[in-house]
Amino acid sequence: MKKVVAAIIKDKDQILIAQRHSKDPLAGKWEFPGGKLEPGETPEECLVREIREELKLDVEIVAFYDDSVCGSKDQAIHLLFYWAEVVNGEVTPVVHDDVKWINIKELARFDFAPADIPIVKRLEREYI
Repeated sequence: MKKVVAAIIKDKDQILIAQRHSKDPLAGKWEFPGGKLEPGETPEECLVREIREELKLDVEIVAFYDDSVCGSKDQAIHLLFYWAEVVNGEVTPVVHDDVKWINIKELARFDFAPADIPIVKRLEREYI
């Protein structure tokens, strides 16, 4: 099973979501940004690296939030979600078509990737 990490980046009362690139298999879907763990890397180290590479942001990982498993038995993905805060930088999308700072109440307006949907639903239950 492939491990992937994602950040719920919070700034005041907003969170950052990113739209997958038009050439991506999940083109147009929204997600919490992140990426695949490299060998020997902790989930937190991976997230710091991925967010720097994908969004040109330096983040601090605050806490583990939740996880979800998505996909078929052969291609299952274990996705780990962490709360994060911006330490430095301005959001500059490198691999996404768009990024948005939104209020949690706005999550339902966006078409999220399947692996992110359980987390979106939990956020809506807990914060709306």
